Order: sequence, then structure tokens, then C-alpha cells
Amino acid sequence: MARKKGLGDIAGLPPELGIDDDLARAQQRASIRMEKRRYGKPVTIVEGLDPRDVDLAELASRLKRRLGTGGTVEDGRIELQGDHRKRLPDRLREEGFLLE
Repeated sequence: MARKKGLGDIAGLPPELGIDDDLARAQQRASIRMEKRRYGKPVTIVEGLDPRDVDLAELASRLKRRLGTGGTVEDGRIELQGDHRKRLPDRLREEGFLLE
């Protein structure tokens, strides 16, 4: 399968720099909200990320590790156990995402 040309290809930059990945992240706007689930347990939801541009499973894994929590990827969104609305925005910005 042929790789799609990105900004790094056009600018003549090596793919190891990850310019195209950074650009894909910067163009997406993530939203964070919290839901109460069974027995009143809070779940933090991260939505608005395009699974074609972002490996949601890998991002979820990094976020779970950094926040010390469990979670999953379902229906194109990341679900983290607990209320992480205060800590999560900084972690997503560090990953290169913009927030709504």
C-alpha cells in the first residue's frame, strides 16, 4: 500500500522527525467530559479524535499509564476510569492535541 504524502515529504524532511504526526495531532480538537456509570462510578471520556490520524489504543495506553488508571477505547473514544477532568487536559496538550 502506498503511503500518503504529507508535509514532511513535500518539505523534504526525513520521516523520523514525525512532522506529519505532529501536524495531524495539532489539527484535531479533543473534548473531555465525565459520565457516571453503574453504581455512580465516574468515567472520563475523551472524544473528537480521528482514529485514522491517531492510534487511539496507543494514546489510551499512554494516558492510563500517566494517570495511573484503567480504561478502554470504545466507539472511537477513550474511556478512563475515574474523574480526570482536571489532570487530563495537561496530559493531552503534552501529547500535542488542542482542546475544545
